[in-house]
Amino acid sequence: MSAAILRHPAYVEWPADPRDRLPLTLWDARSIAEAVGGTASHDFQVAGVEMDSRDVVNGDLFIALKGEAMDGHRFLDKAFANGAAGAIVDRPVDWPHILVDDTTRALKALARAARSRVEATIIGVTGSVGKTGVKEAIFASLERASRGAAHRSTRSYNNHVGVPLSLARMPARSRFGIFEMGMNHAGEIAGLTTQVRPHVAVITTIAPAHIENLGSMEAIADAKAEIFAGLEPGGTAVIPADSEHYERLRLAAERVGAKVVSFGRARFADVRLLDAIPSANGGSLVTCEFPEGRLCYTVAEPGDHWVINSLAVMASVRAAGGDMAAAGLALAEMGGLKGRGARHGIDVPGGKALLIDESYNANPASMRATLAQLGQTPSGRRIAVLGAMKELGDFGAQFHAALSEPIIAADVDYAVLVGEEMGALARELGKPQSSVLGKPIAWAHCQTADEAIELLEDFGVVAGDAVLVKGSNSVGLGRLVDHFTRAG
Repeated sequence: MSAAILRHPAYVEWPADPRDRLPLTLWDARSIAEAVGGTASHDFQVAGVEMDSRDVVNGDLFIALKGEAMDGHRFLDKAFANGAAGAIVDRPVDWPHILVDDTTRALKALARAARSRVEATIIGVTGSVGKTGVKEAIFASLERASRGAAHRSTRSYNNHVGVPLSLARMPARSRFGIFEMGMNHAGEIAGLTTQVRPHVAVITTIAPAHIENLGSMEAIADAKAEIFAGLEPGGTAVIPADSEHYERLRLAAERVGAKVVSFGRARFADVRLLDAIPSANGGSLVTCEFPEGRLCYTVAEPGDHWVINSLAVMASVRAAGGDMAAAGLALAEMGGLKGRGARHGIDVPGGKALLIDESYNANPASMRATLAQLGQTPSGRRIAVLGAMKELGDFGAQFHAALSEPIIAADVDYAVLVGEEMGALARELGKPQSSVLGKPIAWAHCQTADEAIELLEDFGVVAGDAVLVKGSNSVGLGRLVDHFTRAG
């Protein structure tokens, strides 16, 4: 660089940032070895971290994890063929590697080192419904405001392996980190939040997901509130003001010394919904109020549940010291995620039909929300392909049967019910009173996604139809989505 450029006022006055002294590479062999207590075979640098050889790209670090039925060491050749720059292994291999005693412990150690080296503001997100969408929206908001210096967990990497993997991928120069945390049993989030150590902990909502394992709504609220245990001193808890478990969540947050920020319709909410009206793009025009003023913004995602999700996003961005105006712009541009609200135009006789992909997950609250959204979707006919909701235990039959109410309210013309648990809903829809203004609802019950494909093809989707596909991931309705979107 020439001396003239170095003396230029714009260069001289360029603000110094301590992060500029941090390495641009994600990890090098020496720093990995120090973090995990291992021995490096070669010098190398990596730009990413992967545990699945199929996902490895050029420059990744491959961690050869061992499970009860699978050993990642079997896939080392594939990982390096795909471009891995190094690996963490528990035995010497011919490839560049870090040798450790236990690769799972090494992953957690690398995650701790990644968390310790950053000076970023960390946000943890959990909840029965909406945590992945809210996590993605917070990330989009903070990435926009920080000009690309935000990091988040991808996909639904929210368990005992996904969370440390996501931490290990966090660049040293990150200004924000957003991590999703999920659970099936009590105590799981407590183990994750102590790794993430968030400055802001967000609970989207409390709903009867995993009630089979936890037994009651109160137990679900307590399990979600475990996220507060990992809060950094002076941290903020962002909780839903409209939840019947608000007081329980508030007390749990206050017990660990957290500042509580609430969001919702309730008059006492710190980030409060003032108004929401349909917007031209199918989403909503939202006005919210917070202590410093008011903000009007557009939410691209349709449905009342996304209006409330947007308030959680605004509350979280505000608590993290982010730019709420940038958050509004990000919300206006967000599209649906695969399996979580993505909308597809599919080719059918006469033109196009709409397919709404909610195939990744389902519980009673999210089923009601998406059926209500279907009911507000302009269409010729409304078709619902609904897969069983898992992990409801003894409550399963009543929660499945209760879906008849939102199906009727949505004026569904044809319902395909998939899975043994949906038998309770089939019996309910078969009753004489299950109709819309005297019109019986047409429905069919099957056991598999492949059968559902046949039923939907036999019914015949035509131009102007709106098709909602929603169920627990294990039902496999993603195959149905793939089938019809490929055809379209």
